[in-house]
Amino acid sequence: MVESIARVRHIRVTPQKARRVVNLVRGKNAQEALAILKFAPQAASEPVYKLVASAIANARVKADNENLPLNEDELVVARAFVDEGATLKRFRPRAQGRAFRINKRTSHITVVVATPEAVKKGAK
Repeated sequence: MVESIARVRHIRVTPQKARRVVNLVRGKNAQEALAILKFAPQAASEPVYKLVASAIANARVKADNENLPLNEDELVVARAFVDEGATLKRFRPRAQGRAFRINKRTSHITVVVATPEAVKKGAK
């Protein structure tokens, strides 16, 4: 029963766009999620791909440290969510001396992969 977490903070992609990608892989098998993300056309799929791969590697290390058997093909994306990060505020010059604000949003993305037994145990 291994559960591992991977997080990326302050990534320069809007939370709304990142959520579209994360919703594709939530609840899926980890290897299937990597395949989906590899061919997803959204720009946010690359950092989410790296994050899922990192979570799988974290699970492997955690299982080795605890002397537990781990089959990486059985890992499931148990939880995945996107939180809003800090917003960078920039100004664009406009006509007649005015300025419009441009918000450059950031995201905090979290992915949790677990073995199926850990997912069932967490649901109870």
